[in-house]
Amino acid sequence: MNKKWWHDKVIYQIYPSSFKDSNNDGIGDIPGIISKLDYLKELGVDILWLTPFFKSPMVDNGYDVADYCDINPIFGTMEDMDLLIEESKKRDMYIMIDIVANHTSNEHPWFKEALKGEDNPYYDYYIFKDHPVNEHHRSCFGGPAWTYVPHLNKYYFHEFASEQPDLNWNNPKVRQEMANAINFWMEKGVKGIRFDVIHMIGKEIDNDIYGYGPTLHERVRELNHNSFGKYDIVTVGEAWGGIQDAKDFSLEEREELNMTFQFEVTSSTNDHSRCGKFTPKPIDTLFAKNTLSKYQYALNDCSWNTLVVENHDLGRCINRFGDENYREVSSKGIALMNYCLKGTPYIYQGQEIGMTNIKMNGLEEYRDVEVFNSYKDLVEERKVLTKEEFLEGCYKEARDNNRTPIQWDDSVNAGFNEGHETWIKVNPNYLDINVKNQQDDPNSILSFYKELLRIRKHSEYSNTLVYGKFESYLNENKDVFVYTREEDKKLCVISNMTNKVVEIDSPFIVNKVILSNYKKELNSRHLVLEPFETILFEVVE
Repeated sequence: MNKKWWHDKVIYQIYPSSFKDSNNDGIGDIPGIISKLDYLKELGVDILWLTPFFKSPMVDNGYDVADYCDINPIFGTMEDMDLLIEESKKRDMYIMIDIVANHTSNEHPWFKEALKGEDNPYYDYYIFKDHPVNEHHRSCFGGPAWTYVPHLNKYYFHEFASEQPDLNWNNPKVRQEMANAINFWMEKGVKGIRFDVIHMIGKEIDNDIYGYGPTLHERVRELNHNSFGKYDIVTVGEAWGGIQDAKDFSLEEREELNMTFQFEVTSSTNDHSRCGKFTPKPIDTLFAKNTLSKYQYALNDCSWNTLVVENHDLGRCINRFGDENYREVSSKGIALMNYCLKGTPYIYQGQEIGMTNIKMNGLEEYRDVEVFNSYKDLVEERKVLTKEEFLEGCYKEARDNNRTPIQWDDSVNAGFNEGHETWIKVNPNYLDINVKNQQDDPNSILSFYKELLRIRKHSEYSNTLVYGKFESYLNENKDVFVYTREEDKKLCVISNMTNKVVEIDSPFIVNKVILSNYKKELNSRHLVLEPFETILFEVVE
């Protein structure tokens, strides 16, 4: 595997609507991001992944794109985006965009033209049928995946909301349109792309294949050759699958993507035998650590991993893998355990200060189309959940948990803006949990993140943490994750993944501690680990 410029970089995900509101209209914007670039630089991140900021009616918060080459006015102008790219570069940081290749908005000019009839050249940009194919197939957001168009006497397919019609990737014109859009942003100096649900662009509706269709990889390879592959950038795919799928996307010789997100651990807290994320279940720590190890071993020498515990589609990691009663130590422990693995760290906005899920006061306070469509499907129509069960599931797993405004300080609206009503509720715990409170506290979660990223990027241990070989230990222990990274040095991480005290005998003497979420002297193999205690140390043999 050849070394790449981005191997030692840290990626920070920004959800523009909720990052920083510069004009006090209640919605975050690009000038707001620019105003916080120095904060992000000080944190230690390198690449800023922005969820879609393109022109959109915002049915799915920007993942319903109406123009891939224009800026949604609620976020600013193209001049603002050019300035963001320029100001980021001045600070040795870069922009990663989020390309939604599977579908568009129903407000996209292509779809509006398609609705004019079969003779229109854009009709074949989408998937229309006389009758639904497999009418039992349901949208990911709940409800039917087919919508009837009376004046055409046709149905169109949408894997997500009805306002998000799927593109027909069998049409070469669609493939060229997407390449053109990507090239537009590459020429502006964008250095990364995250591809939304990229595993769906090879679908074969007639054969009831929706993900990982037979043409998937040739489509991605063609897109690589016609657009981003001509530039020295970094790419990541949202591609729900397994280890072989990750390899098929990311092996260098395949000329597709650099890495994919692995969701086996994060989705394991959803009871898929019932109603998925709306029937959550506790984390299985043995499964989690063994799954993390599985990907480390599989991609160790041939490809690259993503290290992620939060994003815009998940609840906060403290509520999934940690414990609010141990918010500070569990937040630090989760970070240390994950970001010492081999791969690219992804940090979601607010994760670095230990933001938590939000308890809404009812369905009306949610904003996510998935919540409302799923409520209609699961509670009102199929009646498989009560309203109370559904809302409890929302508190633990709804996407809006990670979409509340960043808590900058303890002023009105957490410093997100100057007091105007916000597009989504601010978490009331902002009075205690905010950047200002943690900025100058050497023991804060924020300070811990800064130190962890410094060690990973600018210390004598950096080469080992970026390129070191992975090896796991105590694999049958369901509470504690132990692994080493070895290159020019040998480092070990020991992590208690639970909220209870656990005793273990370490494979190595623990004494040369580099970073830990507890302050205590260690010089032993026998360890009494406090809840979520996690230790990074150098192995001296």
